[in-house]
Amino acid sequence: MDELDRNLITLYAAEPRVGVLEASRRLGVARGTVQARLDRLVATGVVTGWGPELSTAALGFPVTAFLTLEISQSSGHETVAAHLASVPEVLEAHTITGAGDLWCRVVSRSNADLQRVIDRVVAVQGVQRASTVMALAEQVPYRVLPLVESTT
Repeated sequence: MDELDRNLITLYAAEPRVGVLEASRRLGVARGTVQARLDRLVATGVVTGWGPELSTAALGFPVTAFLTLEISQSSGHETVAAHLASVPEVLEAHTITGAGDLWCRVVSRSNADLQRVIDRVVAVQGVQRASTVMALAEQVPYRVLPLVESTT
């Protein structure tokens, strides 16, 4: 990734609706160059989407929690992961090292509703234990742009 790629990503992160022609004007390069760079960034998997960033709180899910799941080693991660993908309140799930086997970020409508979400998450054969940590406040939101800007 070179400086033009970083500038292009920074521009689209700040203004996702900017057109290719306007991006080329602002960056001082040909329209075809911008389009080719965008196509390459998508093809190589650097850019994975163009959708809007959404606030779970504004959608009615202000509570965020992190669940660490211990799963039966005979069950396998795939079965549990498929179940987790069916639960809308599960925003992401990762296989982890250390204590536990899977880590999930979930949201709920309230603290009381969190119990319903947890019950739904663990309602699959293979989950042996779940521990929950609730988020009190977001200090650093999910971000990738500083990483992009730090590459040279």
